[in-house]
Amino acid sequence: MGFIFGLVIGLAVGLAIIVGFVRSENARSRLRSELATTVAAFARMTVDDSRKILPAEFYPSWLVFSQRQKLTWLNHHLEKIWPFVNDAASELIKSSVEPLLEQYRPFILSSLKFSKFTLGTVAPQFTGVEIIEDGNSGVTMELEMNWDANSSIILAIKSRLGVALPVQVKNLGFTGVFRLIFRPLVDEFPGFGAVSYSLRQKKKLDFTLKVIGGDISTIPGLSDAIEETIHDAIEDSITWPVRKVVPILPGDYSDLELKPVGTLEAKLVQAKNLTNKDIIGKSDPYAVLYIRPLPDKMKKSKTINNDLNPIWNEHFEFIVEDASTQHLVVRIYDDEGLQSSQLIGCAQVRLNALEPGKVKDVWLNLVKDLEIQRDTKDRGQVHLELLYCPFGMENVFTNPFASNFSMTSLEKALKSGVNGTEAIDHEQKRREVIIRGVLSVTVISAEDLPAVDLMGKADPYVVLTMKKSETRNKTRVVNDCLNPVWNQTFDFVVEDGLHDMLIAEVWDHDTFGKDYMGRCILTLTRVILEGEYKDCFELDGAKSGKLNLQLKWMPQPIYRES
Repeated sequence: MGFIFGLVIGLAVGLAIIVGFVRSENARSRLRSELATTVAAFARMTVDDSRKILPAEFYPSWLVFSQRQKLTWLNHHLEKIWPFVNDAASELIKSSVEPLLEQYRPFILSSLKFSKFTLGTVAPQFTGVEIIEDGNSGVTMELEMNWDANSSIILAIKSRLGVALPVQVKNLGFTGVFRLIFRPLVDEFPGFGAVSYSLRQKKKLDFTLKVIGGDISTIPGLSDAIEETIHDAIEDSITWPVRKVVPILPGDYSDLELKPVGTLEAKLVQAKNLTNKDIIGKSDPYAVLYIRPLPDKMKKSKTINNDLNPIWNEHFEFIVEDASTQHLVVRIYDDEGLQSSQLIGCAQVRLNALEPGKVKDVWLNLVKDLEIQRDTKDRGQVHLELLYCPFGMENVFTNPFASNFSMTSLEKALKSGVNGTEAIDHEQKRREVIIRGVLSVTVISAEDLPAVDLMGKADPYVVLTMKKSETRNKTRVVNDCLNPVWNQTFDFVVEDGLHDMLIAEVWDHDTFGKDYMGRCILTLTRVILEGEYKDCFELDGAKSGKLNLQLKWMPQPIYRES
């Protein structure tokens, strides 16, 4: 009996041990599987994913996320071979840069050449590298470089007065990012057909100029002229999107070279609330616009005297060479006459933020420096209308700034029938687009107007003015109301739609006068393109208030040559 009882107990305990072991192994298997799944998820996790899981304050100070890899090994080897690189690169740079210096030579100099050029004994330091794969077509490498050089560079200059001076370029400091593009990828060694190089970003370029045995200030403006020449030469010769193509294997690589890809139509409309740079009176603002900061590619507006809310309404056209990386820069200055102009503020728009073929209306806040984004001071705003037109899309959308936009069918037929030398002369003439039509403006209503009467009300009315013709129309007065409704329509005959503007001013009617309440300024670009639209516009110069308008355009286009 005891034997049987012991056998039963033993079997039960054995079965329990077996069941427990199996359950333990299954649990460990599930744990290993879950851990493997977690490890695989972490392996697929990106930097952005980790930032979503943990806020920045939970990361230790020594942890830095960067796509750039360190290049200590490259710097170590570069220091060893630098003496040989210096000898080879110095002569190469001298022969390639000297013609550019001569090309951008300032007027006050009759000659500008190198008398000595060596890069020095201090090798540059590469602080990071980033590899960007472009599908199967190529590979882009970006090298970040920092260089505090002890180079020996002496310029032999000769002024138009016959004075010859040796000018030394000292304390050269440079920080930037170089871009190397290996394209196209091929099966042959070394795996790519050509390499293109460019300075993608110039973060810092500092140097000082010193006349050997003299003072550079003896010739007024000489130092600034030489500095500007050096910067212009660098911008034009190597700064992205400019690139130099070096063939490695035989072939045609013309598609890699810099070429225009489209045009940017930019209308400088107005600015408001500009910082006053004058002690007496107000600033005299003008604007400089550019995509590439080269003298022959920069556009300058007219100067508006004594006005912190200038209206320009000027149109400029720029050539675009790389819409993905280039941007339009606007710099507004105070004209100081014979003295140097003072910068009021600057702003920029990336071209890849523009939809091709669609006008973008933007207000940009002005800052002191585009590179340093710590400026919180209010310097005013600038108003732009932008239209990016890629080549090859002319038939997809209507460009109102195009020279043949306003041509009638008869004029187009006559133009196509011109041949021979007459056609050449016809194409060489400057064409000016004139868009004539009737602008119909309906003043619908206003909202939340500021109270100007002692009783907390106002007696508002609206004055509509076409800027070029100075034609005016006025609505009726609505008494004791801050949300008036007019629903009045006025027609204006417009002789030059692209260069005219509509100014809508709101006034308060008083028995003995009138009080200004605010205004909105509209170009006619949008209504010319769309034909008709209705919108709500905030009033400038007022604490509050909006104006509801409906605009309709009835075109009567003509074409004029001048």
